[in-house]
Amino acid sequence: MAIALVTGSTSGIGAAFAERLAARGYDLVLVARTAARLEAQAESLRHRYGGAVEVLPADLADPLALREIEARLAAEPFDLLVNNAGFGTNQRFADGDVSEEERQLDVLVRAVLRLTHAAIGPMIRRRQGAVVNVSSVAGFVPGGSYAAAKGWVTSFSEGLAAELDPAGVQVMALCPGFTRTEFHERAGMDVSAIPDRMWLQPDDLVEAALVDLAKGKRVSIPGTTYKVLATAARHAPRRAVAAAYRRARPKR
Repeated sequence: MAIALVTGSTSGIGAAFAERLAARGYDLVLVARTAARLEAQAESLRHRYGGAVEVLPADLADPLALREIEARLAAEPFDLLVNNAGFGTNQRFADGDVSEEERQLDVLVRAVLRLTHAAIGPMIRRRQGAVVNVSSVAGFVPGGSYAAAKGWVTSFSEGLAAELDPAGVQVMALCPGFTRTEFHERAGMDVSAIPDRMWLQPDDLVEAALVDLAKGKRVSIPGTTYKVLATAARHAPRRAVAAAYRRARPKR
């Protein structure tokens, strides 16, 4: 039986991954901060799909909690790790709370690095397994600390994919655009000006990501619009890209 670990599993993209994987017959280990939501999610998935679902409540900004998840990943070979846990500060770096910036870095970068490292050891020994690191199209533009963290995730994933390809282990960065999740509301962002056509649905996004993973892609950008925008961002002058991003980004 295949087994997958998904972080940030109780809502949005993480919940869609858990749903799709359970439907495909995976046993699951689900990680999120809120124990009650995890238990409710696990019970629902067990009832509907019949697979084993283990829950690990954890705040990935907490080093001790992070080590517990690392130990779980190292305990047996996982077929898939989905690093999806999110964090957004919605503040200007210069006058914001630097401790919140550090927490964002811990969740979006440090946790991705450490959990990936813990997972790939058993995968390499078995010459089988995959890691999906949820990044963002924001990572292709110079747009503050969140975009910088997501840029790191994409670059890290692409580089590691090349390193591990001979070992039979896949790594893919998933780079969605605006997606209908709880993320923006939790971060206090006003997204009312974003046109409907720009929004992705988590289920569709995850299905596209799993198709890209099966194809062996190293970067998955769901949606034609975002593929075009990401290509433009990579090749346009950086100052122009930064200015366009500042105009388009959600308001605080």
